[in-house]
Amino acid sequence: MRQRTLSGYPLAAAWMLGALVSLLMMGLAGRELSAQVEPHHTAFYRSTLCLIILLPFVLRAGISAVHTRYVARHIIRNTVHFAATWCWLFGLALLPLAEVFALEFSSPIWTAVLASLFLGERLTRSRLLAIALGFTGVLVLLRPGVAIVHPASLVVLVAALGYAISYVVTKNLVGTDSPLTVVWWMNLVQFPLGGIPSIGNFVIPTPALWPWLAVVGIVGVTSHYCLSQALKHADATIVT
Repeated sequence: MRQRTLSGYPLAAAWMLGALVSLLMMGLAGRELSAQVEPHHTAFYRSTLCLIILLPFVLRAGISAVHTRYVARHIIRNTVHFAATWCWLFGLALLPLAEVFALEFSSPIWTAVLASLFLGERLTRSRLLAIALGFTGVLVLLRPGVAIVHPASLVVLVAALGYAISYVVTKNLVGTDSPLTVVWWMNLVQFPLGGIPSIGNFVIPTPALWPWLAVVGIVGVTSHYCLSQALKHADATIVT
């Protein structure tokens, strides 16, 4: 069992690298769009464009390809993920990009704890050491007691916790559902979550920002497809 798990690490690392590149591009696009649109607008645009991109693949594979027996889990995962994304986009508008990503990468701490509690993943000595180092890194960034902690930093930490919850639920789902199913349901659930708050104050960005909208749509698909593939090959703690 251990040997089979270890053999999946290179594949998991390769897929996670794709997810990280996609998330980096999402951060850049979200930062540019924040000058004109609110976080829920960006999330709505992402879900809309992702559904448009995914629809031909779903029609080609057949609607049964995205059938799931775990609708409630998808709804929970994507409601939490939507809230985390809103917090993340909020932080992007107020904090330096590097700080947002550094704080977001505290999510492996929460993922390790949650995966141990709900997925039965072992907290080995090396993993506990990684958690301790990660927590130390967060303290170095926030400098509590030395500098005033920016409220947006705490919001980004909430986002990191939300992402950790979504990772753990995704790890549970990829045992039965395909990555295409995971990504399809993510955008199907988050489409109304972003659309309803946008009613009455909908904002269309200027044409100069449309390329960034395209980036949001494309990497919105690739980031979660790659993440789902990575989680098929290794523990959630290792992947994050």
